[in-house]
Amino acid sequence: MIESVFLIIFMLASLYFMFWLFILLPAGMATNRGRSAVGWVLVSVLFSPILACLLLWLLGNNPNGRG
Repeated sequence: MIESVFLIIFMLASLYFMFWLFILLPAGMATNRGRSAVGWVLVSVLFSPILACLLLWLLGNNPNGRG
């Protein structure tokens, strides 16, 4: 019984981490840099969240964006 509770907690924590890694992190980085959050979340899901974050970091702020 206790093992199944720990398993459920571990699975929920893993699910939240994946949600943060693939969606929240790149969307937040893109928004802060004046770029499309939806586009960068798609890059994260289709390719890699590490690649999306690295590219966002390398590209920096959008000169035509809000700021």
